[in-house]
Amino acid sequence: MTVIEAIILAIVEGLTEFLPVSSTGHMVIAQALMGMEPTPYVKAFTVMIQFGAILSVVVLYFKRFFRFDLPQDMWHEERKWRRGLSRFRFYFLLVVGVVPAAILGLLFNDWVDEALGKVWIIALNLLIGGVVMLFIDRLIRNNHKEEVTYGKAFAIGLFQTIAMFCPGMSRSMSTIVGGMSVGLKREVAAEFSFFLAVPTMLGAFVLEVIKFWKSDTLYILQEHWVTLLIGNVVSFIVAMVAIQTFIKYLKRHGFAAFGVYRILVGGVILVLMGMGVELTLV
Repeated sequence: MTVIEAIILAIVEGLTEFLPVSSTGHMVIAQALMGMEPTPYVKAFTVMIQFGAILSVVVLYFKRFFRFDLPQDMWHEERKWRRGLSRFRFYFLLVVGVVPAAILGLLFNDWVDEALGKVWIIALNLLIGGVVMLFIDRLIRNNHKEEVTYGKAFAIGLFQTIAMFCPGMSRSMSTIVGGMSVGLKREVAAEFSFFLAVPTMLGAFVLEVIKFWKSDTLYILQEHWVTLLIGNVVSFIVAMVAIQTFIKYLKRHGFAAFGVYRILVGGVILVLMGMGVELTLV
């Protein structure tokens, strides 16, 4: 992998990871257009540059992830446990939200990997998700709540599993639609989608490292540390801009534009396949 290829893939990752447009579908197109070979490192790279993307969420929402302020009366005898635990409510919500994906991921890992390798499935789910995005604002109207409860977090976590079993549907789209379905405002649902991505994608990052460690091929990552570093830095910067722009856009507009875009991307993939272009998710 060249530095230019690393930068291009990192830009694609940063732009698409948190938008409801399927980063997987875009990676398929980017890799095909650059004629990249499906090497183990290229596959690892596309997963590991997600670390830079999730780091952007932690930085942008630093005060949500790291609360150092303690309630003044939290050590009051009658309130200390309740107030003390409430300080960690944000983390508990993330744990509840990630449980469905963690359990189903372990149970159906092989099936998910097999489905992920079929590009036509990704294209089809891009099209289906695009149609959903076109009408989601009309279908879900009673979504004005701003508080994420444990029940809502678990429901959003269930929606997140849709992206696992339907590659190309988009993890971001699934969780945002899930949040809106349980009554959350568009921007609130989007922000919780960002938050939930941190433990989910961090888990995928760790699993990728473990795979290399178990197969005694960690040296591959060491040999390519420069492109890995560049890729994470670029995805971090691009994701920072993408997240801020996306939230501002959602406050004024809906998801129709993303629906049209998804349909176009899915169509492009199908056209390329019809032309005989070899598309492989490495």
